[in-house]
Amino acid sequence: MIVSYSEDPARALDAAVRALEKGGLVVLPTDTVYGIGADAFSPTAVGRLLEAKGRGRQMPPPVLVANPGMVNALAVDVSPQARALVEAFWPGALTVILRAQPSLAWDLGETAGTVALRMPANACALALLERFGPLAVTSANLTGQPAAQDIASAEAYFGADVAVYLDDGASAGPVPSTIVDATGSELRIVREGVLDRGRLAEVVPALAPEQPNP
Repeated sequence: MIVSYSEDPARALDAAVRALEKGGLVVLPTDTVYGIGADAFSPTAVGRLLEAKGRGRQMPPPVLVANPGMVNALAVDVSPQARALVEAFWPGALTVILRAQPSLAWDLGETAGTVALRMPANACALALLERFGPLAVTSANLTGQPAAQDIASAEAYFGADVAVYLDDGASAGPVPSTIVDATGSELRIVREGVLDRGRLAEVVPALAPEQPNP
């Protein structure tokens, strides 16, 4: 089912929440590309998500959250540098890999005890996250294919595998979020996306590009 968020936000969110509560999949907009999401705390739903993508458990999905405070609930041993990046760039196109809270009852795949968190700068996505809670979300595409930038493209990929498609117009893509690994003693850029190294270095100077030898 395709529902327009811009035309009727309440109806769209109600439909998405009902689908997620039943373990279904939802396609939703973000501030980069469209994503396909599931209840992060339902191993069955996450399994459906990975199956729909054609992805194995060795590639666990990131988790989208509604506010920066969720970092304390979902992660541990968060460094001051990682918190500085979150404060500077959330909501926005920054995904931070952190040590997962060991007490959480979830199964996102082979995470090695980590979780990739992001707070998207999209009103529809944030409203859904506020209503439902954290979602396991990855780009809306089959593995190896371009990420969907509109609902029609997403539906062409997933068809009836997705219960609800939240239509919020064309996305801002195709450039994805920037991913920073903050699980070690030093931050490491895993993927340079919307936020380039220079912008990150304005907040954490250690991430500045290496200067060539004279």
